[in-house]
Amino acid sequence: MPPDPADHSHQLPESLQRQLLSFRRQLWRRKVIESVAAGLIGLLLSFLLIFGFDRIWQTPSWLRLFVLVSGVSLMAGFAPYWMHRWIWGHRHDGQLAKLISRKFPRLGDRLLGVIELQGHPDQNESVSIRLREAAVESVAVEAQKREFGNALPAARHRKWGLAAVMLGLLSLGVFVVTPKAGVNALQRWLQPFSDIERYTFTQLEQAPKRITVPYGEAFTVTLRLAKDTEQSPETAFGTFESQPEVSANRRKNLYQFLFPGQQEDGVITFELGDLRHRLQVEPKQRPTVNRTTVIVKSPDYMQILERSVDLTIGDFSVVEGSELRFELETTRPLVSGKFGPTEISGEASQLELDNFNPVQGVLKLDGRQVSFGPLKAGNTAFTLPFSWKDEFGLIGGQDFKLRVNAASDEAPASYIQGIERKKAILPEEVMDFEILCEDDFGLRQAGIEWSSMGTMPGQENIEGGELIVRKGDPQQQRINEPVAFSPAAFGIGPQRLILRAFSEDYFPDRGRIYSEPIMIYVLSREEHAQLMKSSFDRIISELEDVARKELNLLDENQRIERLDAEELQSEEGKTRLAEQQQSERENRQLMEELAKRMEELMKDAARNGDIDSETMKKMAESMKSMKDLADKEMPEVEDKLAESAEPSNTQEKAKEDIEKAVTEQKEVIEKMNQALDQASDANKRFEAGTFVSRLKKAANDQNGIAATLIAKFAEILGVRTSEVDPADQRELVETSEQQVFTASDVRWIQEDLSHYHARTGDQTFKQVADLMQEAKIEVGLEDVRLKLGKNHSYKATEEAKEWANKLTEWAKILEGELEKNSAGGGGGGGPSPEDEDFEFMLRVMKLIQTEQDLRARTRVLEQFKRDTNAPTQTKP
Repeated sequence: MPPDPADHSHQLPESLQRQLLSFRRQLWRRKVIESVAAGLIGLLLSFLLIFGFDRIWQTPSWLRLFVLVSGVSLMAGFAPYWMHRWIWGHRHDGQLAKLISRKFPRLGDRLLGVIELQGHPDQNESVSIRLREAAVESVAVEAQKREFGNALPAARHRKWGLAAVMLGLLSLGVFVVTPKAGVNALQRWLQPFSDIERYTFTQLEQAPKRITVPYGEAFTVTLRLAKDTEQSPETAFGTFESQPEVSANRRKNLYQFLFPGQQEDGVITFELGDLRHRLQVEPKQRPTVNRTTVIVKSPDYMQILERSVDLTIGDFSVVEGSELRFELETTRPLVSGKFGPTEISGEASQLELDNFNPVQGVLKLDGRQVSFGPLKAGNTAFTLPFSWKDEFGLIGGQDFKLRVNAASDEAPASYIQGIERKKAILPEEVMDFEILCEDDFGLRQAGIEWSSMGTMPGQENIEGGELIVRKGDPQQQRINEPVAFSPAAFGIGPQRLILRAFSEDYFPDRGRIYSEPIMIYVLSREEHAQLMKSSFDRIISELEDVARKELNLLDENQRIERLDAEELQSEEGKTRLAEQQQSERENRQLMEELAKRMEELMKDAARNGDIDSETMKKMAESMKSMKDLADKEMPEVEDKLAESAEPSNTQEKAKEDIEKAVTEQKEVIEKMNQALDQASDANKRFEAGTFVSRLKKAANDQNGIAATLIAKFAEILGVRTSEVDPADQRELVETSEQQVFTASDVRWIQEDLSHYHARTGDQTFKQVADLMQEAKIEVGLEDVRLKLGKNHSYKATEEAKEWANKLTEWAKILEGELEKNSAGGGGGGGPSPEDEDFEFMLRVMKLIQTEQDLRARTRVLEQFKRDTNAPTQTKP
């Protein structure tokens, strides 16, 4: 540098100046290189750190910012500082001399001294110019012997430069080898707060970040490799929170992980090579059905309004031909859904399989409301499967199936309850029973229907009739109604009837469905009397059995009575007493039952009206005795037996009780025998009275045959049998059959009259039997039958009328004998007050019975009138 003219200081020797200038240049070059290298190292290293971190994990924003700031700080902070220290801090010779003194202390101090000395101006007289020049020359000579380069600070520029170059090459290699990863790392390094995803060599195609899985169920997660992935690991791993790791092998470009069921939210961390993917998992219940409603439109013929049915189970039945619409309410809104195809439920025939057409379709969705239909119910039961997906992608409905049972409109059922299968009544009696009709869908109406099984010749015949008991409606599936039926209310006389309940539903052209038939024997008073006679016979027979049992009980009680007091109080004695008490109770119950049956028989006898008062009186006396026995005498015997077995009894008291029991039991047996005698006497009169009614009935039968033939004279008289009209011919055959029945009845009357005479010795009954025998009535009745077969109608009519007159004559003979016996019972002085009282009571009883029958028949007619639309019964 040329000297400054204004500067009065002295210049250093040129050699020394060259040495110092060379030293300064070397120092500056090194430190500039070092500062630049350090800045580059900071930047490149921070970039490479981000690149490296991204290969391991998703480097968070705060760490990327820290690394970036650190790298930039090294460039922006360290380099200026380094330049200031080594460049700006070592511009002057004195600064350089101080740096040289670190390596060469003596030389450095002298060099620093001459530099300072040379800096003083010449006007300073205290310093010798010559000495100063000599000193400078001396330092310059000594400096030439030294290499100032050795005084430079430790050389780092090469290492730092090499490091910068290596980092630069490494960074460049990143962009060359993995340009996508390099660019991605550069972007993430320069933009630490950006949401740029880190680049991985393993790439997934649309990997989900959040999924919803079924609550508590094992679930599968499938990850698909992207087409441009650089790495395809053979095995991938997934970990749900702190649970055991799950692995999955690669199949083509897929990884399928199976995780156990979860009940709480969590995160799955997947590891696929350098890829770390986090998946948020939210377990939720599958979408299910809260409520199911089916709207049923039944076939038009059923007249049933469209109805909604809330299903509590997935199984319901509808009639064949119904249209079904379904409404479902799910637990969550659905995004898609379908139903079907329908499947046949249970076993099916080949024809059903061939005719079955599966149905399927999509569900109409409105949030949580789902609907579909209509579907047609055929004649085959089918199952309706479902499948749907909710807003979270969960599949549901696989376990939800509706089973539709296509039921046929079965025929209704009809029953008659509260009555025997066979019933015998008088025409004016009323039968009370119930009809029960049921249908699976709806009853139109229910009622009863009757038809005749034939009448006696000459009696009015009916074709049948019906009574509508209750009108139904399409919603009524059951009709249970009481019914009162009286033959007299419908003009029905003695004959056999078939009574049936019927019901009708709405199925087209099905007609009526009937119950099992009830056979009703509408009896004439004569037939009714015979029926009562049979019942009376059974009562007497059972009364005899009760009397025998009571006698046996008396024998055992007398044996017990012979025991001494100590034996009576023993366990064996008490056991025998307890057994006797139980047997006495059972016998008393039998007597109560007989008394009730006797009372019913009395009511029937009062209703009949043809039973004479004397017979009724004896029946009443027998009934009263039986009731007294059951209500008073026999319970006293039972109580005394119980008292004798009391544990608190003394021996004397027990002995006294058994003696009283024996005494009272003897009185009971005497009263039983009295009741039995009264019943037997009444039965005899009853039997005698039946002969009158039986003969009158046979006479009526013969008159009926004659009346039938007379009515048909115009059609059959004088006509050959082969030419008679079929309807008339059928009636002749029926009349002939009735003649056989009448002949059989007369034969039994003859035999019964003989037996009655043998038992009672009554000569009047023997007389009638003999008259019948002498008249050869059996042969005569058979002759009438033969004439009917040959269509000798006129002769048959005359003979039938003749035999009817004879039968009536014989009945009058027996009737007169009965009246004579009844009159003779009063002692010849007129009826006693007791008889008059009984006659009055009997008339009152008959009036009451008549009133009851009248009210019952009125109830029947009111029932008949109840339904104004009910069809009337068919008239003959």
